[in-house]
Amino acid sequence: MRSTVSKAIIAALLCTPLAMGAYAQDGADEAAAQVEAAAPASAKPQAECPGNPNPLGVSRTVQIDTTGAPGFGFQHYKMYDFLQPKEVVLTFDDGPLPNRTTAILKALNAECTKAIFFSVGKVASGYPDILAEVAKSGHTIGGHTMNHKDLSKLPLDEAKAEIERSFSVIRRAVNGPTASFFRFPFLRHSNDTLQYLADRNVAVFSTDIDSFDYKGGTAKALVKRIMASLDKQGKGILLMHDIQPHTAAAMPDLLKQLKAGGYKIVHMTAKNPIQTLPEYDELVAKDMKGMPTVLTDRPMNSVIKTIDGE
Repeated sequence: MRSTVSKAIIAALLCTPLAMGAYAQDGADEAAAQVEAAAPASAKPQAECPGNPNPLGVSRTVQIDTTGAPGFGFQHYKMYDFLQPKEVVLTFDDGPLPNRTTAILKALNAECTKAIFFSVGKVASGYPDILAEVAKSGHTIGGHTMNHKDLSKLPLDEAKAEIERSFSVIRRAVNGPTASFFRFPFLRHSNDTLQYLADRNVAVFSTDIDSFDYKGGTAKALVKRIMASLDKQGKGILLMHDIQPHTAAAMPDLLKQLKAGGYKIVHMTAKNPIQTLPEYDELVAKDMKGMPTVLTDRPMNSVIKTIDGE
């Protein structure tokens, strides 16, 4: 584990239960949110998915106008029922981590499909190269606080810092803009934090279907549970965690089961990227002095050359 990532944070994330319950977003302006079709239906053809003649693909891409903090995920925000029957949005929280996020990314890319990754800033600061690869692969990246704290229990100033530092770290990791999307740790918000995100024009995400992958178990059992929930509900935003080893192991089979079951993947993107705040960018730059800001795309053989031995 790199020194910039707290082992305690990773350990806590691996066994963190999500808060249940249902409460609607307060004061959101429904007219401010528009879910717009941004790409045509149908999975990507073979030419666009090397090695896979029949990929799961992306059935459509929707663009979200995040003005006023629209909420998505009927567990908490019962506002925008934009998914059609058999449509699924894949989301992952808490990463990135080696051998887990990377395995999930490999599985997604093999099926030429897309997801949303809600990254914890402290974890991203340790593995910026992995998060940069997520961005490079065309997935959407949103914030999930700096240290995975329950923002409903924090004074607004502390909650604001948790939100803004995570966005600054994520932007620094990918060396470019990221989505104005946010998911609260434990799915717990307060009226003050919702209002703050509304003022910042950041969309808020809950979930429709919780995988409960943080509870452990086998990859096979996880796939069975997710598919049973989807078959019962028929569609939805699916919550998983890219730090869980069994989730990473389950991903190839889960994607195959989704395809076999006739499910279609919807990719959610933001109309406008998050505009990070300079004061938090400066704080992050000081805290993460060794963190790269530019990642090279040069081939490995042009960077590394064996000069002795075979």
